[in-house]
Amino acid sequence: MQSQVKRREQKAPLLEKLHPVLGMVYANRGIEKADDLDNGLKNLIPFDKMLGIDEACLCIYEVLKNKKNILIVGDFDADGATSTAVAIRVLKCFGAANVNYLVPNRFSFGYGLTKEIVDVAAKEFNPNLIITVDNGIANHDGVDAAKNYGIDVVITDHHLAGETLPKAAAIVNPNQPNDEFPSKSIAGVGVIFYVLLALRRKLCAENWFEKNNIPEPNMSQFLDIVALGTVADVVSLDHNNRILVHQGLNRIRRGKCIPGIKSLLDVAGKSLHNVTAQDLGFIVGPRLNAAGRLDDMSHGIECLLTEDMQHAKSLAESLDVLNKERRSIEEKMQESAMLILQKLKINKEKTPLGVCLFDKDWHQGVIGILASRIKDKLYRPVIAFSQSTNNEIKGSARSIKGVHIRDVLAEVATQNPGLILKFGGHAMAAGLSIMQDSLEAFSSAFNQVVQKHLEGEDLNRTIYSDGELNYEYLTLDVAELIQSSGPWGQSFEEPLFDGKFQLLEQRIVGGKHLKITLANDDKVVDGIVFNIDENIWPNYRCSCVNIVYKLDVNEFRNRRKVQLIIDHIEAL
Repeated sequence: MQSQVKRREQKAPLLEKLHPVLGMVYANRGIEKADDLDNGLKNLIPFDKMLGIDEACLCIYEVLKNKKNILIVGDFDADGATSTAVAIRVLKCFGAANVNYLVPNRFSFGYGLTKEIVDVAAKEFNPNLIITVDNGIANHDGVDAAKNYGIDVVITDHHLAGETLPKAAAIVNPNQPNDEFPSKSIAGVGVIFYVLLALRRKLCAENWFEKNNIPEPNMSQFLDIVALGTVADVVSLDHNNRILVHQGLNRIRRGKCIPGIKSLLDVAGKSLHNVTAQDLGFIVGPRLNAAGRLDDMSHGIECLLTEDMQHAKSLAESLDVLNKERRSIEEKMQESAMLILQKLKINKEKTPLGVCLFDKDWHQGVIGILASRIKDKLYRPVIAFSQSTNNEIKGSARSIKGVHIRDVLAEVATQNPGLILKFGGHAMAAGLSIMQDSLEAFSSAFNQVVQKHLEGEDLNRTIYSDGELNYEYLTLDVAELIQSSGPWGQSFEEPLFDGKFQLLEQRIVGGKHLKITLANDDKVVDGIVFNIDENIWPNYRCSCVNIVYKLDVNEFRNRRKVQLIIDHIEAL
């Protein structure tokens, strides 16, 4: 896939007393005033702006007061796991006598508060109240089933709502109609955290903590888990989300994180003191997700719940093994997918704009990652399907900028009644189920709708650079400054720079990564390109390259030095 490099529109730095590089980077991201960079907790959006939060608090309070049973129903990804862990930990701090959790196994039940999972919940836990976290907004049948059992349901979610809402006792979701909470990109873990913030106010108003001789908890102690879920779910880092992540990272760096997060970082060889948002996204998140993808997310949740360091270490090691297994499965599935593409003779000219791939042997828990990898290769919206039952297949969709994938599926469903059995998701990722014999018809309908959304769009991947960096800034100090000035992430991207360098040395390391030494004027610096195309590199005829890179800190044997992480390289 071709990539094109574009420099961001260079805006004049508006904030004085900042390093020139940082001032430019912030200006390029629309930062206009110092308040936009103040990540203090006082700047969090007030929780009373969330629709339905008072009703949710009242429901939970009544159950707490009467010492009845609460069941948290979560999701099998990192956002769902962290949401579940936050809910359990906080409710226990609030004195909940009977609180448990249940996460549907993706292979047995699928996603959300289904009727089937409510049946299990009623029989095994006998709850008086179900609180969903990171799911529920589309689960009409599950809510109705709970009501038939006499169970109230409070939905906390952040996924897009359908045309109608479930008839729950309360719904808290910033993406439901008429909700005025301005941070629409908050993760599921952020939503339940907000509900619990509001519940603490309700409990204080009722003198709950004094009456029950319970110390009033400082809610900031849970922000390490909130930060992890927010980053791992790849939601946009608007200012509100940056505050949550910044505060959580600070706790982790000071060693005030839960044993599970510390152990997951330890097993990856990452020390706490310089953890970044990228580490949560690329080190901790995948290991946590591996449990839900290959086995049972309860292993990941238990890692986040335990206070025993040895138990946390054991669970983290098991999750690390699962993650390695996931990588192996993913590599084989990618090879299989590329063979399918070759057989279909799909290339840049012939690729449909919406790509659907199916293999009955693909692992259900890994098709989302596969769709993402193929999307990156083709720069097209991609759905990867695997076998669910004899007649039904499940798909995981990943999209590109400009195509809201859930809206595309909704449009396909409207135009073709009955073609999609069920679907849900948000702008960049979604899930669905169809009948296997409908795959050809669905693929055609999907491609047509995507084509309409992409009409006239440039289908090359665009890499946005913050411009050329003067060689005097290629230093460890500037790299550390950038690293500490985030958090960087989705929609608040880590700074990328571009420039021409002399190529002094090049070699393959780790089987598939290109390690290089570069020179710019008199400055010599190391760089690395991950997962290089070995058909092109090393290229010993090349003496000069154009690269797009991040400034990174490479720590080895207690020595820290600047290194360029290279996103794009081309020979000159």
